[in-house]
Amino acid sequence: MIVADGALAGKAIAVSGASSGIGLAAARRMHDLGAAVTALARRREAMEEGLGDRDVDVRAVDVGDREAVAAALDHESLDALVLAAGTNVKDRLLADLSPESWEAMMRANLDGVYHCVRAALPALRAAKGVVLIVGSVSGSWPDVSGPAYQATKAGVLAFARGATLEEFDRKTGVRFSVVAPGVVDTPLLENRPAPPPPEQRAIALTADDVAEVCAFLCALPPGVHVPELTVLPTALQALGRTS
Repeated sequence: MIVADGALAGKAIAVSGASSGIGLAAARRMHDLGAAVTALARRREAMEEGLGDRDVDVRAVDVGDREAVAAALDHESLDALVLAAGTNVKDRLLADLSPESWEAMMRANLDGVYHCVRAALPALRAAKGVVLIVGSVSGSWPDVSGPAYQATKAGVLAFARGATLEEFDRKTGVRFSVVAPGVVDTPLLENRPAPPPPEQRAIALTADDVAEVCAFLCALPPGVHVPELTVLPTALQALGRTS
């Protein structure tokens, strides 16, 4: 799936989590396809370094900070909002999971989605735009990512489903899509209790793979809606099973 050059020309797109991993890859790909991109993340320097000389509007913001998000997403019109901010912790087993870790994951993975959508909804309605939430197969299928992470990813899936129904009933044209990747070789893998070996990373999805899926969804015409899209590394994973 390769989106044609210029497919996003004229579109305004905001991307959260744009300092590394899927968020950074998505911001780069959206820009290279012609979109005017606003990149959001806590680490400004990491965004600027990762984006290189691309003309991207970089805004340092913690998606868990409601007021900061509202100030950062001040657009009059948005064609797409790509929500890729997220985190996990090493001590993720239920017996080891601290209240502080639980709250941090809820803040970044679930609260941040709500804050961004709430702030951007008027702009999305103005453009009949699409919200792309980077979820995870773990939101539907138990795996080793831990119950807190899985709870947040199940939460964003339920949020997207409920929000889609409401916006459909209001006839706003706003669509919500959840992209649910399997194992992706990003820095987040370093937060596993035992990071996967190089041979497994080599056959995992890349951040660019997921960014291409996001670009495909952003390029679809307003009359087309893909509610949920699961993407897996063929050699490494099947639903409910990781090698």
